[in-house]
Amino acid sequence: MEVDYEEGYIRNQRGVQLFTCRWLPVLSPPKALVFLCHGYGMECSGFMRGCGTRLAVAGYGVYGIDYEGHGRSMGARCYIKKFDHIVSDCERFFKSICGQEEYRDKCRFLYGESMGGAVALLLHRKDPSFWDGAVLVAPMCKISEKVKPHPVVVSLLTRVEEIIPKWKIVPTKDVINAAFKDPVKRDKIRSNKLIYQDKPRLKTALELLRTSMDLEDSLNEVRLPFFVLHGEADMVTDPEVSRVLHRHAGSIDKMMKLYPGMWHGLTSGEPDDNIEAVFNDIIKWLDERSTKHWCHRMPNEAPLVSSIDNSSVKVRGRNGGFRCGWRRGRVRMQQQNSAI
Repeated sequence: MEVDYEEGYIRNQRGVQLFTCRWLPVLSPPKALVFLCHGYGMECSGFMRGCGTRLAVAGYGVYGIDYEGHGRSMGARCYIKKFDHIVSDCERFFKSICGQEEYRDKCRFLYGESMGGAVALLLHRKDPSFWDGAVLVAPMCKISEKVKPHPVVVSLLTRVEEIIPKWKIVPTKDVINAAFKDPVKRDKIRSNKLIYQDKPRLKTALELLRTSMDLEDSLNEVRLPFFVLHGEADMVTDPEVSRVLHRHAGSIDKMMKLYPGMWHGLTSGEPDDNIEAVFNDIIKWLDERSTKHWCHRMPNEAPLVSSIDNSSVKVRGRNGGFRCGWRRGRVRMQQQNSAI
């Protein structure tokens, strides 16, 4: 099955050129819009291509953007001066798409993987009533107690972050080895030169820490419908993080599913059958929430409580033109995984 794929560039409010891309179904208008928020060091055109293609084949219009300093966007590689810059850039681009005449009556969903989960939650916080839901895959929304740095260490690093903000001095394990189970897919991901594979920069690491702690303190403010997915064998983000999000979020419609034996890269690093199962769950969740009626529910509509399996709980109720330089093309859905 074919989907229509386009690439383009925009400039953010700081004058930095950012890469954007989109996937659309060929035979019919999209049933709803999905906006991709990629993880730390990742990018959309290669790493997220399988995700974008799968969702477009399922009937969705899918839009992605490489954050400043990531992928094919300009800027110091993986240098995050302010996390809010990422959120603001995404909001500006995503809302420019939603404002197009043909999309104004479409449901709009956020899709965030790992650090992208934090981006999605902060987009919701900036405009709580705008988004119709979010898919959060192993999201970064809390620092696990297992890896939380000592306050003294944070204090020392904070004192020098403005002196050596871009220094790559933060020790870290090989995230690719820890995130992606399938060795063939892992090697393909490692060969993607657009993916950042060096040590985190000092200020970047502190921004990620501050963002996670900020989200952790405000999980009860999450109100949008969401589906959070996590591999139980995830060694990058603790599955307990997703449990805490699901437990404390103020959303009426919230669903969680844990996948036994799966790692961090649920949509890109697992064996094909596992990836297929994960995307089936994601598309099913989106399909149930993509009708105009669901997106424009009446305030007094009664919630419906149901379950999907032993590891998930679902509660359904009410949720409270940068296009330039596009390069067009069509891609055929052939592979059965989200890796490159």
